[in-house]
Amino acid sequence: MNEQVVAEIAAEIAQARPSRFTTFANAVSDIAGKPVTFALAVLGILVWAALGPFLDYSEFWQLFVNTATTIITFLMIFVLQNSQNRYAKALQVKLDELILTSARAENCFIGAEALEERELRRLREMLDAKLEKAGQPGKPQADRPQTALKEPVAGNSGAV
Repeated sequence: MNEQVVAEIAAEIAQARPSRFTTFANAVSDIAGKPVTFALAVLGILVWAALGPFLDYSEFWQLFVNTATTIITFLMIFVLQNSQNRYAKALQVKLDELILTSARAENCFIGAEALEERELRRLREMLDAKLEKAGQPGKPQADRPQTALKEPVAGNSGAV
């Protein structure tokens, strides 16, 4: 990419305003991940449990916690997944930029997140062989998490 295009993209990103949902999802993710939020959830369950004897362990008492936890869990899945997806995409863009600007990197790794599991395993094997050849053996396959790596994609020569 030439410098003018990069400057235009950077200016566009700087002026971009996140959507309301993105702002909401970020705020909820930040709050949900705090220890105080966990403590409040535990406190809520303890209060609910303590109210059981006073409410004669009624259907309402049981239904209340079941309904509340189901609704909260259902909604949190979408909010947290949205945040996780954006984080993963941003990280992938940063990694792709590092690969593109590194003189020794192979462009064949760009876009690896879209590969099938079989292709990722094959690329992992190729990278392990390359590491061993360079005298830097990697961890045994069983101890290593599956890494997003791939063979060159059509139109991607692997050259920098």
